[in-house]
Amino acid sequence: MTVSEYQVTGMTCEHCERSVREEVGQLPGVEDIRVSAKTGSLVVTSAAPLDDAAVLAAVDEAGYSAVRA
Repeated sequence: MTVSEYQVTGMTCEHCERSVREEVGQLPGVEDIRVSAKTGSLVVTSAAPLDDAAVLAAVDEAGYSAVRA
């Protein structure tokens, strides 16, 4: 199991969290997603290491920007 942490900018509410969760959740191997608009954190648990570029692209698709924490 691998845990990856990211800092997301632009989220302000539960709808923002849900958008990020839905996009990142489509990536293969993702088992759990914790996202907080309040702290701007995104923690992704996966079966194997994820490609950071894929996670960042999914966050971008949701309408936000992120960096690896």
